[in-house]
This record gives sequence, structure tokens and C-alpha cells, in this order.
Amino acid sequence: MGIYLDYNASAPIDSEVLKTMINVYRDHIGNADSRTHTYGEGAREIVESARKQVAELLKVTPGEVFFTSGATESDNIAIQGLFDYACESGKKHIITSTIEHKAILETVKEMERRGFEVDFVDPNASGRIDPEKVFQKIRDNTLLVSIMHVNNETGIIQPIHEIGGELEARNIFFHIDATQSCGKLVKELQTAKYSMLSFSAHKLEGPQGIGVLVLRKKNYKLPPVKSIMFGGQQERGIRPGTVPVALVAGCGKACEIALNSYEENAKKLKDIKELILKLLIESGVSYSLNGDQANCLDNTINICFHGVSSEALMLSSKQYCSISNGSACTSSNYEPSYVLSAMGIPTNQIENSIRISWGPKTNIDELTEGIGKLLAIAKSLAP
Repeated sequence: MGIYLDYNASAPIDSEVLKTMINVYRDHIGNADSRTHTYGEGAREIVESARKQVAELLKVTPGEVFFTSGATESDNIAIQGLFDYACESGKKHIITSTIEHKAILETVKEMERRGFEVDFVDPNASGRIDPEKVFQKIRDNTLLVSIMHVNNETGIIQPIHEIGGELEARNIFFHIDATQSCGKLVKELQTAKYSMLSFSAHKLEGPQGIGVLVLRKKNYKLPPVKSIMFGGQQERGIRPGTVPVALVAGCGKACEIALNSYEENAKKLKDIKELILKLLIESGVSYSLNGDQANCLDNTINICFHGVSSEALMLSSKQYCSISNGSACTSSNYEPSYVLSAMGIPTNQIENSIRISWGPKTNIDELTEGIGKLLAIAKSLAP
């Protein structure tokens, strides 16, 4: 199977997170919304403890944290949940970028079908969104701007601080998809200005199937987001359905670990990236990097191997390393990356590009061996 280098799709679960979840599954039965017995009370205490762990990581209050099934659901609630408010206020204009995750792009397209107007901002060649291009599209009826913090394919960090500060001054809702940055760019998220934020636990070594929507209070009031599903008043009416206590506990534990280790992890991630870049240079293979590395998360690299089909390279090297050539959410029917296309990269280069992503626990010896074999194969496939 080789070394796993697809952390941006899903990171391996942390052993302490798994231990926490097993303990809940084994020893803490009960529904967190059952209020007539101690089992329910115990489950509820676990959920609220996890809510505090998430809040501490992001420097928000526990009352601003809502558990969902993942970032995709959180993104949908953040956007669709404003529907009634938009209709009442007459603000039915949304701004986003062309490099967002499909959870954003498909949701705003649905809002278009419901009568909303949506403007899309392209990145520049570096993979970054120019804040001025966002501001130029603002209208009197602009409801919401949604911009991801870190792109999942390129690792490029977006200027959320510049955007958030301006939108706060203009009283426009700002949603951040922080799926790739949560637990990594901790201080940046703690100081960012936003109305709503989404992330999934499995990107920061937590369990799959659980995520968070943060709704920031302004003047003691939450954003006017309503549930987009029906069935109960769990999560204070924002997300109906039985709260998965063990998954929530795992999410909270992952956030606690991230808060305690993000500085040490950042150095490890940077060292690994420098090693990969060194191996690339020494290999002699012809390549180029997609996106400005000065504004790139240190756990991701998107590489074009000139003249080498990414599909052929992945098939030929899969026994040595697990990599990808795009988002896992769009991989069933392969098309050239819409993210790289939006950056203006030619189609032939896109078809020769792969993404490598790693974590702080990635084994250096295994990485060196796996990347070495990948590069040797790339060189053999080159024209």
C-alpha cells in the first residue's frame, strides 16, 4: 500500500481520539437529549465538554458552536439557512469564488435557482483571491460572502483577514470554510472576523461523520440562520437529529490535541515540505509548482510533472504512495481540476498535476522512500 499522502482528503484518526470514542461507545450509553435519567445527563455532559474544546480552539464561546455531520452540511446550513432572512430583507446577492469546495459551489447554484444572484471571483495565477475583486462586486443587496481559508487542492491560503474586516464594517455576513486550516492555522482563525465558519473533524485527525458550524454572535444575537431540515430541536434547532455522542467527543478531543500541539506540528509540516522540495530538485525531473508557495499551507503541494499524465503516474505508483489529483469529492468522474483551471493553468498542465498532502506524524523514512519511487516513475514516464 505504501505511504499515505492524501491528508487533505482525510487524515488518519489520532490514537487518543479513537480511545476517547471507544470509551464513550462502551461506557456511556444514552441520548444527549434524554432529560429524564442519568444516562442522558452523562451523554449531555460529554457533548457540552466537547463543545467547550471546540470553542477553546477557535476562541469563540460554546454557545456559538453547533455540531453537524461535517463541513458539507455546515456549508449548506450557513448559506441555505439565510433564505428566510434574505427574502424578508431583500438581500439576495451572494459573492463567492470559483475555487470553493463543491459544497459551496453547488449550494450557491441552488440558491440561484431559487431567485438569488451570485457573483463568482476568480483567483489570480498565484491561486489567491484578490480582496479588491470581492469588494468591487458588493452591492446594496449583498447578503453573504463565502470564501475558504485554505484551498483543498493547492493549499493556497486566502486573505480572510482583509476580507473579513471590510465585510464587518459593511455589515455583510462572511462565511469561512476552514476545513483545511482548522487545527493548523490556529492563531489566524482565532483572530479572524467572520459571521460563520465550517470545518470537518476528519481533516484534523478526528473521526469522519462529524463537523462544526460556528455562528458568531453580534450584539448578543446569532446570525439569522434557520435549520434546513426538520425533525427536532437538537443543537438549539439548527441541526435536528440525535447527536452522535462518541463522534462529538472525538471531534472535541481532536480540537484539544490540535490546540496543544499546533505550534510543534507546524514545524514538522514545514520540515516535511522542505524535504519534498529537496527531493524534487535532486531528482532531475521536470516540474513546476501550482500556486504561490509563499502563501501555501505547509502540509500541501500541488505539482505538475511536465509531460507526465497524472492518471498514469498515480496508477504506476499507488503501491508506493497514496496521492491524488484533485478533491476526493469530485474524483468519481474525473475532469480537469476546476481549481487549477480558474487559476489560468493550461489544460495539458492540469492533466499532469498531482496533489501531495501529509501530516505531522508522517514517517520521514517512509516518505523519503515513497517520494523517491514516485519521482523515479515520473522520470520514466516523461517524454
